[in-house]
Amino acid sequence: MAPILEIRDVSRRFGGFTAVDRCSLSVEAGSITGLIGPNGAGKSTLFNMVAGNLPPSSGTILFEGREIQGLRPHELFGRGLLRTFQIAHEFSRLSVLENLMMVPGGQPGENLVDAWFRGRKVREFEAKVRERAEDVIDFLKIGHVAREPAGNLSGGQKKLVELGRTMMVDAKIVLLDEIAAGVNRTLLNDIAANIERLNAERGYTFFVIEHDMDLIGRLCDPVVVMAAGEVMRTGSLAEIQADAAVVEAYFGGSPMGHATTRAGNSA
Repeated sequence: MAPILEIRDVSRRFGGFTAVDRCSLSVEAGSITGLIGPNGAGKSTLFNMVAGNLPPSSGTILFEGREIQGLRPHELFGRGLLRTFQIAHEFSRLSVLENLMMVPGGQPGENLVDAWFRGRKVREFEAKVRERAEDVIDFLKIGHVAREPAGNLSGGQKKLVELGRTMMVDAKIVLLDEIAAGVNRTLLNDIAANIERLNAERGYTFFVIEHDMDLIGRLCDPVVVMAAGEVMRTGSLAEIQADAAVVEAYFGGSPMGHATTRAGNSA
């Protein structure tokens, strides 16, 4: 498989502090690639640069072979690079269905002329978007909350809606930022199963920041380890767990299996 995302010697400095230091890695198309490391390793800063929220101080980021550093998040969204967040960003007063229907860009109903004079065009497009949203709801098995205001959902249900929003457009790669945070084990299992299905059935590529080693072990191969802003090791989780230097840098010598960060107890 060819890389869909390549990060070449990327650095990010904040004044005299270097958060990411000449980082290089690649994500192969069709993979679920994990990104782990201790707090302060530079993982979120790296995600922010890939997603267009921060420009790199130096280095190159390639998506499908084209440089993307400096592009804004909405431009990357249009190219099929999407990101979810550790804390879900829902429209709290809109229903789950409406949240999903908000995702596709360029809807004719957003154009004043179309809204006033081309009502049929608007209605036909909205019907297609609604049909797709309902298909996503069926895929994720969240029909029981489809008409519920998204702000009323539990943390885990909101994560499912975030995943559903990536399905409303033709996503090529999805950056998942700590999908397990604040999610109980039952819902986390549902989220993981849906990620596996999207990868296997629809060819989604995922790049995953996560502290939960059980989830990393289930989903991710390869796994990239960052420490002090640099890539330290890339390999399977078993290879990483057996690397004494990684264990020392990540957990100060504690066995990785004993340091697994568990998801919270909220739903």
